[in-house]
Amino acid sequence: MSKKKHKKRTETETKEIVKKETDQPVSSRRSFISKALVGLGVVAFIEFIGVVFAFLQPRRPRVKEGKFGSIIEAGVVDDFTPNSVTAFGRGHFFLVRLDDGFLAFSRQCTHLGCTITWDEEENQFSCPCHSSAFNIKGDVTSRPAPRALDLYTVDIKNDIIKVDTGIRHERKRFNISQVTAAKKSRQNT
Repeated sequence: MSKKKHKKRTETETKEIVKKETDQPVSSRRSFISKALVGLGVVAFIEFIGVVFAFLQPRRPRVKEGKFGSIIEAGVVDDFTPNSVTAFGRGHFFLVRLDDGFLAFSRQCTHLGCTITWDEEENQFSCPCHSSAFNIKGDVTSRPAPRALDLYTVDIKNDIIKVDTGIRHERKRFNISQVTAAKKSRQNT
């Protein structure tokens, strides 16, 4: 009996030895592929998290300074005479100097978005598409435009006028609070 047991042990030991020799290369390939897939999964998860965070972050303007959509330096306060209109082509706006201060109007008609022009003789803004007209304060004087011209924010510091063309403000009509007053400099007083 002891011989049979000894033979069985030898056979099982042989099977185990053969199994270890044949499984070892397959096992290392499998472990390599498993590790590679786990690694790719981790990379994909990190990329997904990055995309989610980028989506949730507020947008930063990608506009160069001085271009439309950014803050444009219009000039010095004294360069503009009262009751004058100056067109800024690169900024797509009109700068209006009133007796009280400054307004910056979008060059788009509030009816269908056509480009308006300033008519010096008529003392009004005119839309060539559908004959809408606006006075120097941007109020509608001739329809079909439904509301006054849109405004851009005007900021005056050290007598330098800057217009923020990044955000256009819709309005129904002119209000004196929309005017940015030109503060007198110390040299002028």
